[in-house]
Formats: sequence, structure tokens, C-alpha cells
Amino acid sequence: MSELVNVRLDSDILYIGINRPDKKNCVNHATAKQLVAAFQRFNGDPKVKIGILYGEGNNFCSGYDLSEVSTLNSTNFDPDFPQKYRYMGPSITELKKPLIAAIEGYAVAGGLELSLMADIRVCSRSAVFGVFCRRVGVPLIDGGTVRLPRIIGLGRALDMTLTGRPITAEEALHWGLVTKVVNDGEALNAASELARQIIKHPYNCMLADRRSLLNSFDATEKDAFAFELNSLSVLPDAIQGAAQFIKENQRKKSKI
Repeated sequence: MSELVNVRLDSDILYIGINRPDKKNCVNHATAKQLVAAFQRFNGDPKVKIGILYGEGNNFCSGYDLSEVSTLNSTNFDPDFPQKYRYMGPSITELKKPLIAAIEGYAVAGGLELSLMADIRVCSRSAVFGVFCRRVGVPLIDGGTVRLPRIIGLGRALDMTLTGRPITAEEALHWGLVTKVVNDGEALNAASELARQIIKHPYNCMLADRRSLLNSFDATEKDAFAFELNSLSVLPDAIQGAAQFIKENQRKKSKI
């Protein structure tokens, strides 16, 4: 039996792939639990520097499996699970490292919410985003109402949430929901290239700036400035990096 979530480590990049392509990668309870385990590894494995979340096949994730929702009971669902996590699994997990979402096809309903976990989203030209759960009366409970307005602004978040209409890749790029649109079938490759670009820089400094950016949303300006100053904890790395830069620059000049 194949895994519902494929997880593989390639150098410093952890690939996490939802593996229900015949169901447009909709998530059921078993898949949600495997996603939780994958992200626990992502946070806890020191060999992992960055992660990429994607969907196997032609879709990222079409949300929660409605066929399971219609038959939920205590025998096929742990009622305590969404209190500790959420129905989609790791949706409200605090990620300690950067995550990129590589999106092909549908990223809708709970699938949209999973994509919002990521620091950066890359999608294919035919990708479709949307709060499609609006159509069946299922609320956003996997972080969507929290993260979506932070990323695209309240007005656009209300547009998506109230109408449930599909958002094209072009509109998503214009809104800042994604930062790059590529040809169909190329989202994962583009995300991998971006991941390698990110981790080639001094790692601890990047993590410090990332933490400061994320902290600023929940802090007063004064507290945010104070938190930012804590980034001086990576000063030894900065000194080493500056010295290496000067050395390389002098070496290049000596060859002229």
C-alpha cells in the first residue's frame, strides 16, 4: 500500500507530497495524521534546512475529503485531533524553517489553507485557488481566516471568502498570493530552484530575519524593534561572513 504522504530528503530539502492523486489530493484523517508526522520531522530534523509542500500528480490539494466528512464518527476520527492540530493536519503548526508550496492544479478549500502555511508559493499557469468550501457550508478552520488577510489584505481575503469564486494564477500573482507563475508541470522544479537559492546564503542569519518578520505581525512596533535586535545573536556568523566576503573580493581584485 502506498503512503498517503510521500516524504524524502534531498540534500537539505525535505519534500512533502500529498499522495492521493486519484482524489485530487483531498485530505482524509489518515492523510492528515501523516502530514502531521511529516512536519514534525521537518521541524525536528537538523539535516533539514527548508521544505517543499506539493501534491503528487496534477493537483496540489482540493481540500478535505467530503466523503469522509459526511460519515464522521468516533470510530474513524479522533475528536481530540482538531484541538491539537486541525482537520487538514499540521495547518496551525509553527514552522521553524522556511517552507515553499509548489502548486499545480487545485489549491482550494483546505488545500488553500495548507498552501498558506508556506513562506512562499509558486504555482503553474493553470493553478486554481479558492474558498470552494463556501459552496458546501464548511467554514475555514485550518488557519485560512488568519493567514489569508495577512498575505493578500483584508479586502481581497473577504472577496475570496465570501464569494467562493475561483482565483486564477494570474490574479493570484497580481494579489501577492503567489510570487511566481511557471509553465504547467514546472512548479516543483521552480520551488526546488528557489529552495537552493535560499539556503545557499548564511543560514542562521536568514532564520533570524524570518523569525523577526513573522513576529512583527503580533507585536507592537516597540516590541517588534526589540525582537529584531535579538538577531544580533547571529553576530559571530555575520563577522565570519563579512571576513569571507572581503577575502573573496580581494582575491578577485588580485586577478585583474
